[in-house]
Amino acid sequence: MPETDIAPPFGGVVGWRKQERERLIAQRLAHSAESRTRAAASILERLREVVGDVRGRRISLYWPFRGEPDLRPWIEEIWAGGGMALLPIVVEKRQPLLFRSWRPGERLERGVWNIPMPVDGIAADPDIVIAPVVGFDPARYRLGYGGGFFDRTLAALREKPLAIGVGYGSQAIATIHPQPHDVPMDQIITADIR
Repeated sequence: MPETDIAPPFGGVVGWRKQERERLIAQRLAHSAESRTRAAASILERLREVVGDVRGRRISLYWPFRGEPDLRPWIEEIWAGGGMALLPIVVEKRQPLLFRSWRPGERLERGVWNIPMPVDGIAADPDIVIAPVVGFDPARYRLGYGGGFFDRTLAALREKPLAIGVGYGSQAIATIHPQPHDVPMDQIITADIR
């Protein structure tokens, strides 16, 4: 892990996190799409083992953005196994996410950052939240894009879902310098990009 991961530079945690996000995203995008696809397949295999039987479970995935692991092949498997696949929707800044059901072929529209979101899906709270990481630390804290959407959502849900962060092994850092609002993941599943 780079030395810069240990202590934030002059300017504090907010500036350090911004720099670290930029560094980690650039590093992730520097890998070929093929290598990211192979890593995503390994992550998906591990997710299937950890989650097990999907019957009756509501599982929130995400639409991949800026080189994140693409887990969309799992969506149809979840439905076929008797579960419900959900996608998160940004309603507005500083608010928890909303989750709507979606399966391939159903209508989508562009949301925040042009990320597709379900138009007609059923709103439901997830039993399992799969969240992409920009970075993560040994305490399972997730560095995201800075909007705090997943942290705010996990804190607001009536029943705490199983929260699993997913990413590439190269996104590990010594600490994200967690703040009081940060919520650790229950697990982090990664694969190395080769």
